[in-house]
Amino acid sequence: MASVSSRPVVRLAVAALAFGVALAAQARLPAPPSAQQSAPLVPELGAARTAALGFDSLLSDFYWLRAVQVIGDARANVKAEAPLIGRLVDVVVGLDPWVDHPYRFAAIWISEMPEARAAADRLLERGIAYHPLDWRDRFYLSFNRFYYEGDAAAAARELEPAVGLQGAPDYLGRLFARLQAQDGDLEVAATYLQTLRRNAPDEWHRADYERALDEIETERRARILDQAREAYRQRTGRDVERVADLALPARDAVLLQLPSELHGAQWVIDPDDGRIVSSYYGRRYQINSQARTSHRFQEGQMRAATAGSSPR
Repeated sequence: MASVSSRPVVRLAVAALAFGVALAAQARLPAPPSAQQSAPLVPELGAARTAALGFDSLLSDFYWLRAVQVIGDARANVKAEAPLIGRLVDVVVGLDPWVDHPYRFAAIWISEMPEARAAADRLLERGIAYHPLDWRDRFYLSFNRFYYEGDAAAAARELEPAVGLQGAPDYLGRLFARLQAQDGDLEVAATYLQTLRRNAPDEWHRADYERALDEIETERRARILDQAREAYRQRTGRDVERVADLALPARDAVLLQLPSELHGAQWVIDPDDGRIVSSYYGRRYQINSQARTSHRFQEGQMRAATAGSSPR
């Protein structure tokens, strides 16, 4: 066993070896076609294994670092780089399938892009195959089924094996039950997002989950107003002319006061569809709406571009 004083030397030697293996492997890889010279080279898995000279895990580390660097360099344009991130992590887990974090890392970054979500799901399924007792990959795959695909039954199937696994939160059982019953869409979405926020890999994702939770709370309050509006119609035989008619001091009020709007904005009636909306968002929240997730993602990209911060 190496002494304490010799450990830095051993680590330096291993790092040097990894760098040397990576350079040798890169040199052994076939050159890309001339039309692709400007694109980052990501080898086929078979070629990477051949080039690794038996040092598969070291070369896996090399491509893992490249994936992390792509995220750092392309923070404001992750959508464009999603295919590259997916390919890099494919090589990472192909060379060393027993790694853990890269499966979820890729899934988190590329799941919001429809063209990359299938790749994200495949990575999570591989993560489950190699780490069947880890609840997290199952949770993320279940989230994708529910949140992006709108399939509560599939989400329940993916989540069920995670319930009761070591380290799994107790509330997964309640979440599974609600998915089975296909009940309480806002509560289910909020439970998923609260877990994702607690386990967010960086502040950028944490802020994105908080924005989604903010939209859910706004929708919850809007639904209270929907119920009051229906009560108003039944009582008076007519619809409200403005949202303020629902609360005192209006003559036919059914509420003591309107629920507050989280951002200090107003509750208004959308002139296009006649629904009650927050003037801050100008729309109602829809779970599993690709237009909504795309809109939120674009907002996040703009914030990231102006912030210029690192995703780590």
